[in-house]
Amino acid sequence: MNVEFNRNEDQLKQLSFNLSQKFKKVALGGGEKRIAAHKAKGKLTARERIEYLLDKGAAQVEIGAFAGEGMYKEEGGCPGGGVVVVIGYVAGRQCVVVANDATVKAGAWFPITAKKNLRAQEISIENKLPIIYLVDSAGVYLPMQDEIFPDKEHFGRIFRNNAVMSSMGIVQISAIMGPCVAGGAYLPIMSDEAMIVNGTGSVFLAGSYLVKSAIGETIDNEALGGARMHSEISGVTDYKFDTDEECLTHIRNIFDKMGGQATAGFSRTTPAKPRLDEQELYGTLPADRVKPYDMMEIINRLVDNSEFEPYKDLYGQTLICGLARIDGWAVGIVANQRKIVKSKKTGMQMGGVIYSDSADKAARFIMNCNQKRIPLVFLHDVSGFMVGSASEQGGIIKDGAKMVNAMANSVVPKFTVIVGNSYGAGNYAMCGKAYDPRLIVAWPTAQLAVMSGAAAANTLLQIQVASLKAKGEVITPEAEKELLDRIKARYEEQLSPYYAAARLWVDAVIDPLETRKVLSEGIAAANHAPIEKAYNVGVIQV
Repeated sequence: MNVEFNRNEDQLKQLSFNLSQKFKKVALGGGEKRIAAHKAKGKLTARERIEYLLDKGAAQVEIGAFAGEGMYKEEGGCPGGGVVVVIGYVAGRQCVVVANDATVKAGAWFPITAKKNLRAQEISIENKLPIIYLVDSAGVYLPMQDEIFPDKEHFGRIFRNNAVMSSMGIVQISAIMGPCVAGGAYLPIMSDEAMIVNGTGSVFLAGSYLVKSAIGETIDNEALGGARMHSEISGVTDYKFDTDEECLTHIRNIFDKMGGQATAGFSRTTPAKPRLDEQELYGTLPADRVKPYDMMEIINRLVDNSEFEPYKDLYGQTLICGLARIDGWAVGIVANQRKIVKSKKTGMQMGGVIYSDSADKAARFIMNCNQKRIPLVFLHDVSGFMVGSASEQGGIIKDGAKMVNAMANSVVPKFTVIVGNSYGAGNYAMCGKAYDPRLIVAWPTAQLAVMSGAAAANTLLQIQVASLKAKGEVITPEAEKELLDRIKARYEEQLSPYYAAARLWVDAVIDPLETRKVLSEGIAAANHAPIEKAYNVGVIQV
């Protein structure tokens, strides 16, 4: 019996169980009472609509399930951001589905709702995937209108994207399955085709109350903007159906008749499971996040047949670079090595730290993958770049800049999995959110921040103590410890992968056993978008 393996396994399995419980809670949206009230109107819930629409048994990836987690408490919360986003298949065609959850504040748009919708459109644009909108929303959440209405990345950007996506030839289909109010009315009508459900769907720029207030006209919402009016008089909608199911079936019929499209041509062979047991991922990652381990033990349980072709494996060893296949797709992997290694040039090197030689190696490997049209996968467990006089004199900033340049300018799709730590500039160099990964996901063991909790807490403590002393206050050891504990608790909360997921810094928190599926579906999506831009790193440090 391997006691340490069992301890690691127990912890990660518990974290994965907690993940599943959190997901079950968020999947209830506004709660069971609101779900019952919603269904009493003859409507399917957002998740039931998606389940009915998507191909049974086909792979799917949910985006932003934990958006809004712990946010807007004074407003009663916004589970899931009030919208469900899934990458899945309709009639065999991969697509993005966006469904308003009317059990959450009547589907009203919070700031995070807009951000999540924009992320869904970004995925559609980057991968040239068709997108389906299942609309059921009361419009902007008025108490927070100043945080959602006027700025570039706010509500209006969605309709701008509708227009741009249409010009790009990206198919957009909308179903009006509930209220569709004010500015939100433009989303379905700017889609290629719009359908509406009779009796529940309605679309208008101003509801009956506002119309009465503005121009004195008395009219009910159904006559103002219901299915019959828009299908028989205004011609705003293209199809009318009596039930959600009929409407969703028609979307499937549309997708069934769509033509094919060009692909990026990424290499794929027959998928194969890892030779090593994937279940052992749970016991491989140390429960103690500062403890060294061999990242190859994780890689070998993620790649097909556990086969990996290392690149410069004896040089720059704190970064692992090499080629493999994941679910048949060829990938270039850049991963942080967490065990302590020995460099023939500089001596011992700490795991999880990026040194000059490893940054130099990774930059060249990334450029090679671009040359060969091989998608890139980044596996994070990084503390940052090496610091100190020897490292600075060795040109760590120059070599780090070279790696960032090569990665940032990549034209092949990039995918990021945060396994453990993701701190500071290490997050940037390893293709953090700011560097446009097609998908970025985190294991429950992930932590994202400018630095570790202990380092940050002590730094913040020193600043606050100095400030208090400057005011003439005397700080006792007991008071200092209490202050440190308070700072650390607040910072630790911000390190959580759920804190990141709530703000869409990551697309999802996933069970480690979902990693292969997420990466495979991400590459399948990216393969819909041929690479049109030449790879050019510009001026690069040498």
